[in-house]
Amino acid sequence: MDSSFWPVPDVLAHLAGRWSVERVVRDLASGEEGRFSGTTVFSPLEDGGDGLLHQESGTFVWRGTARTAERTLWFLSGDSAGTAQVRFVDGRPFHDLDLTTGRHVADHPCAADLYRGEFTVRDADHWRTVWRVGGPAKDLVLTTDYVRER
Repeated sequence: MDSSFWPVPDVLAHLAGRWSVERVVRDLASGEEGRFSGTTVFSPLEDGGDGLLHQESGTFVWRGTARTAERTLWFLSGDSAGTAQVRFVDGRPFHDLDLTTGRHVADHPCAADLYRGEFTVRDADHWRTVWRVGGPAKDLVLTTDYVRER
């Protein structure tokens, strides 16, 4: 195992709380770059289910224009404590997540595009996702750094 990754024995317990978020979105075809800054809060599900509600909000700047941006996901318990099933709020599957080694790669086909995400945990307070999006209309890399807020 790569010692630069930090194993997570219980993914939902690890993610619970508030995180500062910085994301860089690079369009590989045009060379343009956008930035998102905001927060992600992982809180208990309202229905008391076994999982977390992921609510991200902030500002996305693209081509000099700042816009409010947000998204909501469900992180539901997986087969073991180190795993989760990530779903859109309408219940559709997004991807699986297994952080027991501190690193995970997940795929999400979306129409003609393929989203491939790499999740890496550096320590108790820092983790990163890198999504590579490829398809007929998209050629993007989205790199997101999360820092736990205390």
